[in-house]
Amino acid sequence: MLETIWFVLIAVLFIGFFFLEGFDYGVGMLLPFIGKNDVERRVVINTIGPFWDGNEVWFLTAGGAMFAAFPNWYATLFSGFYLALFLLLVALIGRGVAFEFRSKLESPVWRTMWDWIIFFGSLVPPLIWGIALANLMRGVPIDAKMNFVGSFWDLISLYSVTCGASMVLLFVLHGALFLSLKTTDVMQERARSVALAVGQWATALVMLFVLLSYIETDMFTRNGINPGAVPILAGFALFSVQYFLKQKRDGWAFIMNSVTIVLSTITVFMDLFPRVMISSLNPAWTLTIYNTASGPYTLKVMTIVAISVVPIVLGYQIWSYWTFRKRISTTDHLEY
Repeated sequence: MLETIWFVLIAVLFIGFFFLEGFDYGVGMLLPFIGKNDVERRVVINTIGPFWDGNEVWFLTAGGAMFAAFPNWYATLFSGFYLALFLLLVALIGRGVAFEFRSKLESPVWRTMWDWIIFFGSLVPPLIWGIALANLMRGVPIDAKMNFVGSFWDLISLYSVTCGASMVLLFVLHGALFLSLKTTDVMQERARSVALAVGQWATALVMLFVLLSYIETDMFTRNGINPGAVPILAGFALFSVQYFLKQKRDGWAFIMNSVTIVLSTITVFMDLFPRVMISSLNPAWTLTIYNTASGPYTLKVMTIVAISVVPIVLGYQIWSYWTFRKRISTTDHLEY
């Protein structure tokens, strides 16, 4: 029972991470293109200035929860995906440093350099996360001792790269929609135009990934042709984004894209359960919530702590977004 509860809690943490950090990464990837001059780029950065570091806490918490609740899953995942996660860490460090250092000097060369570091630091994480999730769904070479026995290149395939590219475009769309809600005048129109253009490609690529999932994974044998209500609703939400954008109802477009990200993440965890990493060598060697979990006492203590702390964290984040809810324009005082 506790194993299932913690699997759900980790899924919730990743849902929060992809939802919040999704528009965060998207804004970072759009920075060199939405902002046509230094002031506009500062506006773009300031839209996520109060939030970006708090959004990353969801990932850190998910990793910590995985380590404590399912140590064997954590060990296999982080050792097997070591190089990919190292690249992810380098990207996140560069991105964080860039936010803080960009405006320390007024040199155009200095600021442009950090802008592109923010771009690549925002591009690499969703690409790697997409590749990782695709491999979790398809399976990776894991032996009887729960060891990953493949290499970095075993993680790269048409299927995994398609998932990575889908996540990148979905987050770019998420970021453009967020900017349309947080900026004014010409920048708002520019963000809406980008969302309209990117949304079509994101929708097409996501649909391609779904098709490949039926071929590359056991989704068909587990679910049949009908994948269930959750992924179908995710698809409807994604298709509706374009409609709301054309009606200039940016808020609804952002909500629908958020629903797409949330329900898509739920779909991944539903298709995995009770598995956490599928062995492509032998189904009997697949990692599950049962053979990777900590002892009952550890899970019980963690549950008590989570019930006590999580509401406080959620309350703080809600307060933060409410406090910094207003739109930002080029005439405002810009911190970054």
